[in-house]
This record gives sequence, structure tokens and C-alpha cells, in this order.
Amino acid sequence: MENWQEFTNDTITALLEDGSAPDAEYTIEHHFYHPDFAKLEKVAVEVFKLGFEVTDAEEVEFEDGGSAWVFDAIREQSLDAANITADAIKLEQLAQKFGVEYDGWGTYFEGEDDGYDEDDEE
Repeated sequence: MENWQEFTNDTITALLEDGSAPDAEYTIEHHFYHPDFAKLEKVAVEVFKLGFEVTDAEEVEFEDGGSAWVFDAIREQSLDAANITADAIKLEQLAQKFGVEYDGWGTYFEGEDDGYDEDDEE
């Protein structure tokens, strides 16, 4: 089991040190995967019931030739470490209950310099 409190604090600290907006709403994506689509689908239904937006499952191939189905559980929220950590713990426990993998959470930089330059569209 990952130390979600430490991971969350480190991630938020890195975002803020890089200049990400502290008061912005962030798209927090929690990642799930498993080779068995039916197992993953059961978790997706339960995650949806918890109030998360659930992406359509996609099949991905790994470098070793294996494959798995993946989906994300998404919530728009502030960078509140306690809430994000609580979600990560709850979602990891749910994944374990159904025998699928919870692969942590991630988000995107939010701020004036978000890395996207309209002049670079070409």
C-alpha cells in the first residue's frame, strides 16, 4: 500500500513550487487497471456511485507485450491534501476489494504558464 499522504503532500508541494495556482480547481485523475474488463467494469460502477466521473475503459499494451484495461475516476477539486488523500485511500481499498489495481492519482499544472502556447499550434 502506497503512503498516499506523503505522495499527495509531495505532489502538491511540487506543483506549487513550479508556480501552479494554489486556489485553482484541479482535475484530479485516479487511475485503475486490470486485464479482465468485467472486473474493471464492476469497480467503475462503484466509483461512479461515489460521485466520480468515470472515463470509458481503454485497452493498453505494455512494453513486455501484456495488456490491460484502464479507466480514470475524475473529480474537479482544490489541492486539499486531506481530501485527495482520503479519496486515494478509499479508492485503493475499493480496488483491492474487487481485485484490480489502483495506480494512484495525478493532475495537471494550473496557472498562467500552463505550458501551452497558442503560437505553437502548427
